[in-house]
Amino acid sequence: MNASPLDDRATRLFIALAAFFCVNAVLAEFIGVKIFALEDTLGVAPLEWNLFGQTGSLSFTAGTLLWPVVFVFTDVINEYFGRRGVKMISWIAVALIVYGFVFAFVAIALAPAGWWVDAAQAQGVPDYQAAFAAIFGQGMWTIAGSVVAFLVGQLIDVHVFHRIRRATGERMVWLRATGSTAVSQLVDSFVVIWIAFVLGPQQWPTSLFLAVSSVNYVWKMAAAVALIPLLYLMRRSIAAYLGPARARELRELAARD
Repeated sequence: MNASPLDDRATRLFIALAAFFCVNAVLAEFIGVKIFALEDTLGVAPLEWNLFGQTGSLSFTAGTLLWPVVFVFTDVINEYFGRRGVKMISWIAVALIVYGFVFAFVAIALAPAGWWVDAAQAQGVPDYQAAFAAIFGQGMWTIAGSVVAFLVGQLIDVHVFHRIRRATGERMVWLRATGSTAVSQLVDSFVVIWIAFVLGPQQWPTSLFLAVSSVNYVWKMAAAVALIPLLYLMRRSIAAYLGPARARELRELAARD
């Protein structure tokens, strides 16, 4: 009797990594509608930035809490399953994000039940339907900017990762991880703001676009650097799960991909 493909630990590992990658990407898109103040969250004095003639506080979308985790999973999948692995899950994630937003808008369009609205009003929510639409109904320009920036960033990430890998071999894992993230997120941070707020109806001035994009980029890179220990922990866990020989074999195959 032939063994099932699911008996292969490498296959199961890829499924688990891909699933966690995709759910984090989709969840980051949906919770990104909330803007939080980093200073208030940490309980520290307000920190104000001044760039390109613009000033502001350290406020970010809640989705930025998850994107650094997505970057780490991108690097791990790059490490063990190569370009094809990252490209496959990136396209799947984009399809799931679009699918999720399509059904979010379908749900918004459904006529609310009267008792549901009444129950919400009894709890002090005057317009439950409007609240639901505000949370799940992000603007089309924001959605387009986020999806395009994510996909372009992922494709750049995989290319830079393997360029660094060819130069360093198995050494300096942290360099190919942070180096690829540094380049891909430089593009991502500016593309998403440009599409969503410059091309979109808000039509931000260039100075505001550059300032906000720069602050977001610095935040993402700080988070990516802080998560380097997680990357090494995952490598060690994968080696223990697959066995050192199988893990090394996957890395060698990924490097030739």
